[in-house]
Parts: sequence; structure tokens; C-alpha cells
Amino acid sequence: MRPVRDSLMLLSRSVLGRRIVRTFVPGDRVDDAVRAVAEVRTAGFAVGVERLGAPAGSAVAEYRTLIDRLADAGLATGTDLTIGVVPLDEARKICRTAAGAGTTVTVGATDADTDAGAGVDARIALVAALRADFPGVGVVLDAALPRTEGDCRALAGTGSRVRLVRGADSAEADKAYVRCLKVLLGGAGYPIVATHDPRLLEIAVALASRYGRAPATYELQLRYGVRPAEQQRLAGTGEQVRVLLPYGPDWYGYLAAQLAERPANLSLLLTSLIPRK
Repeated sequence: MRPVRDSLMLLSRSVLGRRIVRTFVPGDRVDDAVRAVAEVRTAGFAVGVERLGAPAGSAVAEYRTLIDRLADAGLATGTDLTIGVVPLDEARKICRTAAGAGTTVTVGATDADTDAGAGVDARIALVAALRADFPGVGVVLDAALPRTEGDCRALAGTGSRVRLVRGADSAEADKAYVRCLKVLLGGAGYPIVATHDPRLLEIAVALASRYGRAPATYELQLRYGVRPAEQQRLAGTGEQVRVLLPYGPDWYGYLAAQLAERPANLSLLLTSLIPRK
């Protein structure tokens, strides 16, 4: 993690570095997120929005403001909003506002969410409670965790949306990801394949074909600013591609996590910092 930390410190201290950060995190404010969503939608992609760091005040107020601003701009319908594990009454208010605007909601991890156990249980329990009134609520699962294949089997039913992330960067994590993909793509739910790994994307598309999946019954999700040419290529082949767009003040933690998950991204950032003659 030391090279990651040092490179991000360098990023934060230079004008060029701040520009690079904005390539991956368009800004801290709701206005920044709305502007970036408009750009991504204009490019022809579906969009997901994820706030980095817990809201300073009420989570309900923050997410309602975001949904309302997206709706005012004609961008709410079809957009997916990732929220953390919040109290059930707050989550219901967020989902109610989202449903009224045509926005879907996915429950992901928070800073305090321990993926190894209780955090995942809390996430799945919240989603189960929300689906009683909002059946389209999705959940994020980490394929690298030993429990996840079983969670995928339990959540692969009709109407269920599961976003599968890769987690750790290792051969074992890749194998686990493929096992989980087989469960989700072979089930009756709506799988969301969230990875930038070329081989895993290729496997996902092949598995979808094997299981007779039409592109409208699953999606590929790549992060804002990461491999944009690949995003265009996949969309050009008829795949349904969603760009996950982060915003918020905790860009440092976000980029550190992305670099730790895929160390090859570090060389891209460091190369970008070298002045061109």
C-alpha cells in the first residue's frame, strides 16, 4: 500500500494530479455528479451514482437532493443510486423518492461495513426488508468472500438484482468470481457484472450466451474514467453497459481502494503524472 499512498499524495499536491483525480471522481458536490451523469448519458451509457463517504448530515436529505436534481435535469429515469447500510426508515424514504423519479437503488458497503460477516448480513437484511415494498432494490456482493457463492444462490431469484464485484486481485478471486457468475447468470434474477478485468468480462459475455441470456437481462458495469475505450467497444457489440460514477469528498479512499484492488492502475496514474515535453 505504500506506493499507492505515495502516488495519491503526489496527486493531491499538483494541478495535473487534481485534474487526473477528476478523471475518475468528477467532484465533491451533487452539482458535479449531475453534470457528469449528463455527460455519460450523452455518450450513450446507462449510469450509476455512488457517493464517496457518508453524508455530512442526513443521508435521506443528501440522496433526495441528488434524485431531485437528476429529475429536474431529466436524468433520473434509468439511473441507479448506490447507498450504504442506513436505518430502515431512512432507506425506505430514499427508495420512495427514487421510485417516484424512476431511479433504482442498490445497497452497497459503507466504511463501517465489515464484509467478512456482520456487515454483509446487515446489507442483505436491509435489502430483504426493502424489497417488500420496493422489489427492484439491488445488493452488492464481493466474490472474493467465501460466503458469496452461497449468497448468490440465495439471491438469484426472479426480480433480484445483484452487483457482483471482484474484490481481491488474485487467481483465487478470479475463480470465485466465475463461480458466482455461473450462479447468477444461470438464475432468474438480474446480474450486474462489475469488473474491468478483460478476461472476466469475456467470460461473463460467454456465460451469458451459454445460459441464453439476452443483453437486456443483465448488464456490465465499469467505473467512470476507467477503460473508456473498452466501455465503448462493449456497448458497440450490443452489450448493456452502465458506468458507475462516484462523487464526494472521500476521493482518496476511493482511489486507494481501486489501486489496491488492481495494482496495474498504479502505473497508469504515475505515467499520467510525468510532464510531457
